[in-house]
Amino acid sequence: MTEKTRSRGLLVAGIDEAGRGPLAGPVVAAAVVLPTGYNHSYIRDSKKLSPKKREILFEEIKSAALSWSVVAVGHRRIDSLNILQATRLAMRLAAERVDADEFWIDGNVEIDIDKPQRCIVRGDAKHIQIAAASILAKVWRDRLMEKISRKYPGYGFEKHMGYPTKAHFKAIERLYPCRVHRKSFRPVSAYFKNGKVSSKAHQESPGKKRRKYSPFISEKKQLLNC
Repeated sequence: MTEKTRSRGLLVAGIDEAGRGPLAGPVVAAAVVLPTGYNHSYIRDSKKLSPKKREILFEEIKSAALSWSVVAVGHRRIDSLNILQATRLAMRLAAERVDADEFWIDGNVEIDIDKPQRCIVRGDAKHIQIAAASILAKVWRDRLMEKISRKYPGYGFEKHMGYPTKAHFKAIERLYPCRVHRKSFRPVSAYFKNGKVSSKAHQESPGKKRRKYSPFISEKKQLLNC
């Protein structure tokens, strides 16, 4: 936090995302407001931390934060909007759900919000608020992908989290894309175009209606799967 921002007594929220590059699953954004002067030597870019360390910091950040939110925008919305706009949507919704005067966003993607914002390239390596948001977003998304892996076994989602790895490509070749794969992403789009999809790609559970997308709200968090 800059001296100017601190002297004005502003609440600054850090915003970051996880999941823009995968071939499957949601993109997740988090917003975090930490107390003025808060410091933690281990809170840094989530990609540089082990999964175990991220899980520990996830709980510590939630406990320390004045306000935090996590928003997941699912594969259908990603396909209908495109990944950039879906990411902006997730970030905006996360921002709207925290009490902050100013927003510091990792990268160079602005969001449509009526408050001051700063886009900071490599912000997760420069500001603890953004680093904290990167950890919340990464852990939340990983947990979602682990749940998805149990519903769609064989793809290895619990290992590669939907990213385009060699193992993931081999699973797609063997099983064809499933329902959570992003139809607008290459090479997945070619499979859907040619009708080569898993038997579960469009399958709903018997006797269950598709859940409408709506926020699940508790004390400090809000999640929107859309």
